[in-house]
Amino acid sequence: MKVELEADKCVASGQCVLAAMDVFDQDDDGIAILLEDTPAPELLDDVKEAVAVCPAAAIRLVEQ
Repeated sequence: MKVELEADKCVASGQCVLAAMDVFDQDDDGIAILLEDTPAPELLDDVKEAVAVCPAAAIRLVEQ
């Protein structure tokens, strides 16, 4: 799976970082930053949680 982030949709809630801190971070303005677009399989549940809790629907998982 590959993670896609539409940073222009991000509302800086930080929920993705709380759910998957090894995959997401935030810049100085709070906008999400994708650290790893193809995370390790053991992080998949965390990424799915980040997708689910993102209030702006700015994150998605796509099959490669």
